[in-house]
Amino acid sequence: MSENTNNRSSGGTMTAAVLYAPGEIRVENVAIPTIGSGDLLVKVAACGVCGSDIPRMNFAGAHRHPIICGHEFSGFVTKVAPDVAGFAVGDLVSVPPLLPCRKCDSCLEGHFSLCEDYDYFGSRRDGAYAEYVVVPADNALLMPAGVTPKAAAMIDPSAIALHAIRRTRLGKGSRVAVIGAGPIGLFAVQWARILGATEVLAVDLNEQKADMAREAGATMTATSEEQARERAGKGFDVVIESAGVPPTIALAVKLVARRGEASFIGIPHTPVELDKATFSSFLRREVSLHGSWNSFSSPFPGEEWTISAELMASGVLKTDFMITHELPLSEVPAIMKQLAERSIFSSKILFLPNGE
Repeated sequence: MSENTNNRSSGGTMTAAVLYAPGEIRVENVAIPTIGSGDLLVKVAACGVCGSDIPRMNFAGAHRHPIICGHEFSGFVTKVAPDVAGFAVGDLVSVPPLLPCRKCDSCLEGHFSLCEDYDYFGSRRDGAYAEYVVVPADNALLMPAGVTPKAAAMIDPSAIALHAIRRTRLGKGSRVAVIGAGPIGLFAVQWARILGATEVLAVDLNEQKADMAREAGATMTATSEEQARERAGKGFDVVIESAGVPPTIALAVKLVARRGEASFIGIPHTPVELDKATFSSFLRREVSLHGSWNSFSSPFPGEEWTISAELMASGVLKTDFMITHELPLSEVPAIMKQLAERSIFSSKILFLPNGE
């Protein structure tokens, strides 16, 4: 694995959206990084906005500044280090954003999502709100024929959803609820149906997102807690929580059937509490609650990624319907501000650093 090459220049410049401090994003010319041993230079085709980008770029900050954020991305290989095999100029790749150490106990056990000494595109090293990114070849996943560059940039949220589902026993005949109908939730709905769920409830306060969930395959929707609890009946076998706010986290616990399971993806930014009645019900129903972190398994990056790519290639896993914005890098500062203010409707926002 290469070191971060942010400060090395290949002799040219590129456009990038650089985060100098929370809320201070400048779109400017920076040096194109130079590949080192084991690296590829990737020309970014598309980079999606992750929910974690919104706090990171607006108020929470990254691990260091200045930094180029963006970690849900795809691109075309433009340079290959002499010691790299298996890639050629022009190859379309999707890039798993976590760079595991491959040495800690978690990595040696194949639990790469739990790596104890990892690097990460867009928060610890420069990411893909830029025209080019240096990518260690170990972190480049060659796309099968039939996967578009835009779909390839959406494998990360798909893999996150599948990773969370794999923490549960979801299978044929399961009743499933998915809370939050953003891109991860929309992929979770699709995976639930692909894996055999007969009923899938999608819960989102936004009616437009509920409509998208129906397109993803939800058999019913709810836009309030009351509606969700009415549709739950005796509860769902599996609940996937992707919104990550205290009320929806509590709702997830309430919707689970006796001896059912809830898997939590969403990352809260305020304290989470379960009231006495909810906690008592969780105990009495012997509900299992699972944490789910990232999207990786063994062999890295895992089947979450490879199966996502295969089903996108075959058309079974849909992506286009959830793309609401395709934008140039010049729009990054304004869009991030609007997302923080919740002043625009969006599902999957893609930045196209090099145009169409």
